[in-house]
Amino acid sequence: MSWILASLLSAFFLGCYELGTKHAVNGNAVLPVLFIGNVFAAGLWLLLMAAGAANHHLLPAMLAVAPMSLFQHAQIMLKSVIVGAAWACTYFAVKHLPVSISSPIRATGPVGTLLGAVLVLGERPTELALLGVVVTLASFLVLSFAGRQEGVHFLRNPWIGWLAVGTILNAASALYDKILFGRAGFQPATVQAWFSIYLAILFLPLVIGWKLRWWPRQEFHWRWSILFVSASLLVADFLYFGALRDPGALIALVAGVRRGSTLVAFCGSIAFLGERSSPAKWLAVVGVLAGIVLTVTG
Repeated sequence: MSWILASLLSAFFLGCYELGTKHAVNGNAVLPVLFIGNVFAAGLWLLLMAAGAANHHLLPAMLAVAPMSLFQHAQIMLKSVIVGAAWACTYFAVKHLPVSISSPIRATGPVGTLLGAVLVLGERPTELALLGVVVTLASFLVLSFAGRQEGVHFLRNPWIGWLAVGTILNAASALYDKILFGRAGFQPATVQAWFSIYLAILFLPLVIGWKLRWWPRQEFHWRWSILFVSASLLVADFLYFGALRDPGALIALVAGVRRGSTLVAFCGSIAFLGERSSPAKWLAVVGVLAGIVLTVTG
């Protein structure tokens, strides 16, 4: 599978993940949702690892988890810390913001990824790719005006700030992924398996604090969308990691294509969650997608 196709499929499942996240955390306690979703993913990978250990020929090569040194475990742990912080910020923000607002904002992540790829990894985007960044930023401004019509003032709403921090951390994670799969030579299954396990461990003390009421908190309500969120992200990330393994894939372009998830999440939020649509929102989403197309074309 080409890295472009893998990125596009990842975008579809990522859009499903964003819709499921809104349903899972809407009026619900965030920390248990995060923890249960990661326990599901970690448990699935532990079962696969146990099956592979029992019979090396039982699983296909793409699901094989390679043994690692302590230093390699530390590298994966660092990724889990970055993503855990990003998810905490993002989940709380998504809980309080419409998906039709939050998803396009999260889609601006490739802008930070592109800048980081230029400064850290030495990638050289073309003029079209840079034009895509400009179009994406302009679309973000249009979205801010659309948000005001729904009472979401970007400069005064604290959840916009949380979402911005989460988006920046996700961009940092995307850059780190390129290092893990490019320079460090990790396999997608190895990273995803241990990354899921370490995330569950990291969220464990937080959910214990929530359970013991160490701070004021909201009650938790079980929803099947929690498992849907976890499953969608597992598929999306596996395809994404596979795309990054391609030597010809540029992290800025992969991240840009992947953010086509915005269209899936935006249309789904209107069709299934009953969120408001407006010409300004559509213009912003089309602008984000146009920026992605320019980035990929470049």
